[in-house]
Amino acid sequence: MTDETHPQDEITRDGRRGSKYLYDRWMEAQGVPIHRGYFIEDLKTVEVGPWAERECNAAFIQVSGMEGVTEARITEIAPGATVPPLKFALDELIYTISGWGIATVWTEGVPKHSFEFGPRSLFLIPRGSHRQFANARGDQTLRLLHNNYLPVAMSLEPDPGFYFNNAYPHPELLQPKDDELYAVAKRAPAMGRGATWYGNFFTDMGAWDDLVPHRQRGGGGHVVDVSFPHSQMGGHMSVFPPGTYKKGHRHGPGRVIVIPAGEGYSIMWPEGGEKIIAPWHEGSMFTPPDRWFHQHFNVSVEPARYLALAPLPQFSGWSEQVEDRARDQIEYPDEEPWIREKFEEELGKRGLESLMPEDVYKDRAYKWGYSAGEEQGAVLGAQGSAP
Repeated sequence: MTDETHPQDEITRDGRRGSKYLYDRWMEAQGVPIHRGYFIEDLKTVEVGPWAERECNAAFIQVSGMEGVTEARITEIAPGATVPPLKFALDELIYTISGWGIATVWTEGVPKHSFEFGPRSLFLIPRGSHRQFANARGDQTLRLLHNNYLPVAMSLEPDPGFYFNNAYPHPELLQPKDDELYAVAKRAPAMGRGATWYGNFFTDMGAWDDLVPHRQRGGGGHVVDVSFPHSQMGGHMSVFPPGTYKKGHRHGPGRVIVIPAGEGYSIMWPEGGEKIIAPWHEGSMFTPPDRWFHQHFNVSVEPARYLALAPLPQFSGWSEQVEDRARDQIEYPDEEPWIREKFEEELGKRGLESLMPEDVYKDRAYKWGYSAGEEQGAVLGAQGSAP
């Protein structure tokens, strides 16, 4: 006789042991590699495997801090190949890890629109759209990184058929003005914290130079906020000089951080806990776990860039916004001495020296020098801050 006091329900909370989230069960059933841990040192070379249904090689990335919040997935397309079209019910960001490609996007009642992209391009495919990717080169593979909120969505509707090839269209998302559909993003000074660029195509995040000062995070850095039309998806890219590092800070989970340029490392740690060191260079990826402090260090001879793709805004705010700067950001005079010692040691291994002014370690209100003509730039905690 069945014991009805202990239902074997795969959806009910705590109804089944095993994977914590419904999305995880679907991901694990796809039969392609899943990479976990704290960081991926190189998305260009990380193992992928055949995904017969999608006719490509693929892998899922689920480093600590992403679970239940956001998806990161690699698609690898063979030289000269085109993968079958797919319709997806959610907004999805695409970042080009390596290679050159052609994307074709359409939905019911809207003509197909194709555009080319290259290494480090970033663009949005709107929800409810068909998309098809082709490798534009015959001599090398194309690798794409996909980012979306499917883990959250599948906790509400667990049937994959609701998200893949669902007939519901969003034609209005593919019918903007002719000069806006996959045109290069434009500055939107009235949006967010004053650093926002708005559009659905960023040509090369490794070369994007339309930046504003990021005075409050230290390191003499600059930033660009990224906002996409009719979407909650977005992010920001921070750029900071050689021989410098940013202030330690913490926020919510789910920020997928990709490195478009530079060499360095990040330190991540829970308050009072063990520190994790994530080395990075172009093509690396990591996610600071929920409420873990993290700090970024440039040990190269060129400006370093990190692109942070944001989770849904309800996950402890947008972008680098912190809840309480006194608790959630560590000023240089208050950091552990080991932080500075480690940084100078790493620079010394490369024959370099720190360019951090000595006064930053003495004065909590130290103001970094910027060119006289530069604007105020991003303001942390500004009302309506964008990622």
